[in-house]
Amino acid sequence: MQKRMMITGAGSGLGREIALRWAREGWQLALADVNETGLAESLQLVREAGGDGFTMRCDVRDYSQLTAVAQACEERFGGLDVLVNNAGVSAGGFFGDLSLEDWDWQLAINLMGVVKGCKAFLPLLLQSKGRIINIASMAALMQGPAMSNYNVAKAGVVALSESLLPELKPEGVSVHVVCPSFFQTNLLDSFRGPTPAMKQQVGKLLEGSPISAADIADYIYQEVAKGAFMILPHEQGRMAWQVKQQNPQAIYDEMTVMCEKMRSKLGAS
Repeated sequence: MQKRMMITGAGSGLGREIALRWAREGWQLALADVNETGLAESLQLVREAGGDGFTMRCDVRDYSQLTAVAQACEERFGGLDVLVNNAGVSAGGFFGDLSLEDWDWQLAINLMGVVKGCKAFLPLLLQSKGRIINIASMAALMQGPAMSNYNVAKAGVVALSESLLPELKPEGVSVHVVCPSFFQTNLLDSFRGPTPAMKQQVGKLLEGSPISAADIADYIYQEVAKGAFMILPHEQGRMAWQVKQQNPQAIYDEMTVMCEKMRSKLGAS
């Protein structure tokens, strides 16, 4: 390990906090995002924290932009040790209200963005015997109501990570997948859903969380160091996943009740 990391979605939120956590250990960071103002702020904070690096505007839907960042990592760092596929957008809405465009947008960023990231950086990671850290969500494991397109995209990230784990282990590349629950972040900025009321409900969940993006970044750092594959930063999330593994029907029943409450709150039929 030569302490070289690339992070998508590094202009704010969890991506920025992951950059800062590793910067405190003296890492070189390649920071990518569509938000160039946020990227400049992240790089300044990274340097103040003890790291260094560079920024590049990158839309993860465009494979050529990801390969350009990979090329820049090779030219500036001489390679890469850790890839963090973090860029993502939030969404909500009952299945009947979601358009096919909503599905295309969600899958293009939250799932295919991760697939393309892994594909673009794999050659560098094979050279360095590095690591892939994919940011999924507890939504991938619990499938909460009124967020089917988000659930499916994040479940795909978990399935991709589970597929890569045995394929890449013999090649010396480690794979990790992170499934946070709701936490204090700016994810709502990118929210897309059919009703304003849905956005308000998600906003309350984010604001009500006792755990911050910085807390999650630190937890990821500790768990990656231990070699953990599935990283669940929230204690409640770990407990819920344990229940679902032992008694999935209990979770399905709970989600049905939750869905009925949401419909009555939103005044949906």
